[in-house]
Amino acid sequence: MFDLIRKNNRTLMFLLFLLIVPSFVLFGVEGYTRMGDKGASVARVNGEDILQSEWDATHRREVDQLRQSMPTVDPKVLDSAEARYSTLERIIRDRVIRAAAADAHLTAGDQRLASELQQNQVIASLRGPDGRIDMTRYRQLAAQQGLTPEGFEQQMRADLSSRQVLGGLANSAFASATQAKVALGAFLEKREVQVGRFDAAEFAAKVAPTDEEIDAFYKANPTLFQAREQVDIEYLVLDLDSVTKGISINAADVKAYFEQNVAKTTGQEERRASHILIASPASAPAAERAAAKTKAQQLLAQVKKAPETFADLARKNSQDKGSAVRGGDLDFFTRGAMVKPFEDAAFTMKKGDISDVVESDFGYHIIRLTDVKVPRQRTFEEMRPQLEAELRKQQGQRKFAETADGFSNGVYEQADNLKGVAEKYGLPVRTATGVTREPAQGATGPLGNARLLGSLFSADSLERKRNTEAVETAPNQLASARVVKHQPARTRPLSEVKDQVRERLRATRGAELAKKAGSEQLAALKANPAAATLPAAMVISREDVQKVPSQAIEAAMRADPAKLPAFVGVDLGAQGYAVVRVNKVIPRETPAAEMALVERQQVGQWWGAAESLAYYNLLKQRYKVQIKVPASAVDKAA
Repeated sequence: MFDLIRKNNRTLMFLLFLLIVPSFVLFGVEGYTRMGDKGASVARVNGEDILQSEWDATHRREVDQLRQSMPTVDPKVLDSAEARYSTLERIIRDRVIRAAAADAHLTAGDQRLASELQQNQVIASLRGPDGRIDMTRYRQLAAQQGLTPEGFEQQMRADLSSRQVLGGLANSAFASATQAKVALGAFLEKREVQVGRFDAAEFAAKVAPTDEEIDAFYKANPTLFQAREQVDIEYLVLDLDSVTKGISINAADVKAYFEQNVAKTTGQEERRASHILIASPASAPAAERAAAKTKAQQLLAQVKKAPETFADLARKNSQDKGSAVRGGDLDFFTRGAMVKPFEDAAFTMKKGDISDVVESDFGYHIIRLTDVKVPRQRTFEEMRPQLEAELRKQQGQRKFAETADGFSNGVYEQADNLKGVAEKYGLPVRTATGVTREPAQGATGPLGNARLLGSLFSADSLERKRNTEAVETAPNQLASARVVKHQPARTRPLSEVKDQVRERLRATRGAELAKKAGSEQLAALKANPAAATLPAAMVISREDVQKVPSQAIEAAMRADPAKLPAFVGVDLGAQGYAVVRVNKVIPRETPAAEMALVERQQVGQWWGAAESLAYYNLLKQRYKVQIKVPASAVDKAA
């Protein structure tokens, strides 16, 4: 056969030429390069590009993880321009920090990696009763992030190295008692104020626009009265439900699955405990940690002498305010719900036992185990419906993965209609009318997905009526759509929107009149403060706003304390105007010693975060970060 090829290579080259060239003529070079195109560069860090494809893939992965952890979250929030831009900033941050870690030769050894894996709660959830990790589930966990187990561990190693770049700054920051007092005192102090409101709605009610004024306002603001661009579409949805309909589960497979997963099907052991916490974060100075431990040991001695007083001691001394009021009771919990030192102690105790002092990142605990629930072993027949559902889901996910590529290729290759793909996979062709570029209020599923809508309003879709690419609109869900009818944006005639124009004009005039009246009163009060006739005084702060608009709160808090009483005017925009008289400053009450300690630690954390941010900004300059996609253009990039 190889001899035949060698002897006729000229003939074969000619035949290939005849086959390939017409393909380029018919479909274009773009059709051959599109699959390999990874998109334009959207940012550059340390001389390396971040491509559109990486940005898209990372954002999809983050969205999937958030949807799994928060199923009720609004999809529009996750797919918004702001969310996408935040993803890009996180990719850049990772690149910058990893470059700094590499230059500083920061590494994480095997022992540090093993310790991190041991403490990781996600990994802990994969352990069986014998303590061994379920490797199948471990591989699945890694695969969800597009990695092998080895790649997952390498990524964790890199993350540990990167933490060292900013960790030193964040963990070493502290604030003195004086610094914390000054910072929080200034921010949380109070003001006694009198607030006069000039409500735009009240002034608007007195405005009666003429037809000439309405006509002039309409002509001056045509964009306010446009009918939005919209399309009528048809679309396909490939999801887990559509591919699992025809799956039947073998009874023998269900029985085998039950026997292989007896430990998981029994449920988890639950324990109930109470505790006394003496708070002292891991970041606190050593002296403070030592003092907290001593106090915990003293309380433990009291508990040992009189165990029946545990609840009273918890109410009086525990610094976990949530449980202290219940005598320290934490209710039932399973493994993985508590920090590891606490969990390790609680799950080695017997009912009624009282632990020694247990140290965690939150401080020092004294634990009393009050109850244990050991789950009952459920029978195969009890578990059968659940097991069948799990197996059907597993098989459906495998089938979905197999089908997804065919679906994606099909809507691309048969770009002028969806009928062929619908028939091949037994999917109904759905329709929708009046679809706009932005998801409609309350829209869910594909029609609530900003990326799919963005594809629908692309030139390829609007002008050529071609199918959109297959877009992942939810976990295990792909959708493709095509435009059937396009209606461009248009300015609606005055006869259609006259009432809206009138109300807009009245609101605009009302706000203008409110501002004018407020400004005039402000000038009069400054000229003659004794003539002030403002509402009764009230005490406000950034914590207690007393229904005062936020703009007025900030204006009052920024008034010069050395020049009181003071009058300030605040433009509230469409709400109107406010005149604020600041009478006096009321210092913040001195917090209790325990609260002062917590606040001091909080200020130290804020200071550490500020130092870390400043250092990160220097690193961005060092590694020549360029963001090529402005925040305002993220919608177009999507």
